[in-house]
Amino acid sequence: MRKSNAKNDILLSGARLIHEKGYHNTGLQEILSAAGVPKGSFYFHFKSKEDFGLQVVDIYASFIRHMAQKCLRDAELPPLLRLEKFLDSYILHFQNMGLRYGCPIGNMMQEMSDLSETFREKIGAVYDELCSLIRECLDDARKTGDLPEDIDTGEAAQFVFDSWEGAVMHMKLARSARPLENCKKMLFATLLKHRSSRQSEQGSG
Repeated sequence: MRKSNAKNDILLSGARLIHEKGYHNTGLQEILSAAGVPKGSFYFHFKSKEDFGLQVVDIYASFIRHMAQKCLRDAELPPLLRLEKFLDSYILHFQNMGLRYGCPIGNMMQEMSDLSETFREKIGAVYDELCSLIRECLDDARKTGDLPEDIDTGEAAQFVFDSWEGAVMHMKLARSARPLENCKKMLFATLLKHRSSRQSEQGSG
């Protein structure tokens, strides 16, 4: 039973260590010790550390994808409240981690994009997928009239994600959730401006 779980043990241990320390600062022996497996087991399951690292990206992507889909496709909530729920889920997750380490995909994006084309393409695909999920939510908001009809939801989705990643970096520096709260506040002040104006006009009429 232990042998059949070796690959998963290595991946989960490595994912945690890389999230905490970075890809290059995490040594193979450290991963093996944390997973409790011999070196031969690593090379039985992975061709190289790069192959291992790319599969770790898959783990990060799977976690974030699950959280994003759960929130952004929640049919019981209006579209923009789904997005707010998604960002609030992120904030809670970071708080549970002591406001340390940041976003694993964002960290890998910064560390590896200039060093490995393979990593850059892999992480870029994750970025595109997450932006697509946000865009889908913003498309729904446009259909319900909560966003203006002429908004480019693709550009808006990238703006949301890029702004959020910047706030996550500031969170790590400040060890505070305030940058995340500020980012969310300003994003929604911008995204909801059209709806607020429309509702004010209706109220005054």
